[in-house]
Amino acid sequence: MPWWQWLLDGLAVLVALLVLYGIGLVVRRRLLSRDGGTFELSVRLRTSNPGHGWVLGLGRYQGGRLEWFRIFSLSPRPKRVWGRSELQYVGRRAPVAGESSSLYADHVVVECTTPQGPVELALGSASLMGLQAWLEAAPPGTAEHI
Repeated sequence: MPWWQWLLDGLAVLVALLVLYGIGLVVRRRLLSRDGGTFELSVRLRTSNPGHGWVLGLGRYQGGRLEWFRIFSLSPRPKRVWGRSELQYVGRRAPVAGESSSLYADHVVVECTTPQGPVELALGSASLMGLQAWLEAAPPGTAEHI
C-alpha cells in the first residue's frame, strides 16, 4: 500500500476518534443534567498566577453537595465536591481583563471559603442566586447563613 493511503487511513481514524469523543461529551452532559440542577460553573484550580488557572465545567446540586465536573472530560464522576455545610459565601466580583477570556460570557467570580481554604467559582447571575438559595436552604443550626 502506498504511503499516502496509510496517511489517509490514519487521518480517517483520527477523525473517527474525534467524532466519538464529541459524541461522548454530548452523552455525558445529557446524563449529568437528566435530573436537572446543572449549570455552567468554572473553578479556579491554580491561584499562583493572578487572573489565570480557570477550568470550565458544569456544576450540579446533589442533595447537600455541590459537584463540579470538567467540561471536556468523559469521566462520570465529579472532579470536586463541596458539602453545603462546608462552603461559605464570601462575596462576588467582576472578572478582571485576563479572566474574561477564560470564562463563560457574563459570569461573575464568587469567592467562597471551605475548611480546606479559599475557593473561587465563576457562574452566571441566575446561577449565583441559585447557589445562594441552596446555601441558605440548609437546615437550621447546620451552617451559617449568608
